[in-house]
Amino acid sequence: MESLGTVDRAVVREPALNPALRARIERDFMPRWQGDWGGKFVLHGSQPGPNAVRLDGNDYLSVTGHPDIVGAQVASLTRSSEFVVQSGVFLLQQHPSRALEQSLAEWVGKEDVLVCQSGYAANVGLLQSIAGPDTPVFLDTMAHTSLWEGAHAARAQAHVFRHNDPEHLDRVLARKGPGVVVVDSVYSTTGALCPLLEMVEVVEKHGAMILVDESHSLGTHGPNGAGLCAALGLTNRVHFISASLAKAMAGRAGFFTMPASMRYYVLSSSFPNIFSSCLLPHEVAGLRATVDVLQRADAQRERLFAITRRLREHITDLGYPIHQGSEQIIALEAGTELATMQLRDELEARGVFGAIFCAPATSRNRAMVRLTLSAALTDAELDHIEAVLAEVAPIVKPWDWPIARRARAVAAD
Repeated sequence: MESLGTVDRAVVREPALNPALRARIERDFMPRWQGDWGGKFVLHGSQPGPNAVRLDGNDYLSVTGHPDIVGAQVASLTRSSEFVVQSGVFLLQQHPSRALEQSLAEWVGKEDVLVCQSGYAANVGLLQSIAGPDTPVFLDTMAHTSLWEGAHAARAQAHVFRHNDPEHLDRVLARKGPGVVVVDSVYSTTGALCPLLEMVEVVEKHGAMILVDESHSLGTHGPNGAGLCAALGLTNRVHFISASLAKAMAGRAGFFTMPASMRYYVLSSSFPNIFSSCLLPHEVAGLRATVDVLQRADAQRERLFAITRRLREHITDLGYPIHQGSEQIIALEAGTELATMQLRDELEARGVFGAIFCAPATSRNRAMVRLTLSAALTDAELDHIEAVLAEVAPIVKPWDWPIARRARAVAAD
């Protein structure tokens, strides 16, 4: 006989789902599952082997396992004995999280920072606090989903402007009035670089505010890796900076900046901060050490830029249409999910592993295999990537992808 409280998994039965949910799954999900996906989750390919070249992560400067970071984490795990798990809004100035926030603020050149559970939570919580029904939010069409959800959480009217088009933003602001403009510094699916100076000039012209998500430029761009705002000398002209700490920082958290005078207002109004527990001590210690490591990583940044230039030039020469980006994220936009799965499988069969991005991470029929580069890639690995892409090109015919046809049509006009 089973002891009290145990469950026989063989006889587990779940209650019936309501008809509305069943209909939603049947309508919105099953055609993809049974159609292009063939009954297999689209994001799951084969298991990388020991010699695989991994281009499916975000650790751009290869800091995972750095002895300074690991040492800080281990020291915290072995010494932290009086830690209380609680909402971050309860943490006092003496808490180690506050030192992390101050180091991040000093790094990016802003007055104050609030650390959150993730970059997603940071964007939602910040926009919830700085926008509202009377504050329109203007979003680049390629802005990260967390920024759209932040506008939704704020109950704000969301207005779109064309990707990386400050002239269109100018016209939209002229019609709708000042509010909060939202852009990514480096766009997460394509590696496109925001024309940030031009965007800031439009924002200032209309008396608006601007939020720049630096998730994919923090650590990789700017002096000491302080980000694109710092690289362009725009830090003091940008109202808010946010970032995930799961990219070049290779951790699990996010943050946003704010004027020091706003700190307690935000702590009283940002739901993700109020209703989420704080980071654990070893996470805080590891992230604090990572800030120091990344500020000293000029050689890795130069290596990453050199790798990016080499691969982008070679991939373009092979006929892959990657003109939509310029940075360490490379989008192989095959278009349909079926074509993208085929591309993924051909690459993985030859030991090159990227990551599929499809709806809702991209627009419908703009699915892609995203390759993310890191400073740790060796010349031999780069040679292998180039050889594989050359071998795969006649099979997947990237010159016939929809994005390639659109580019030719634009060039012909």
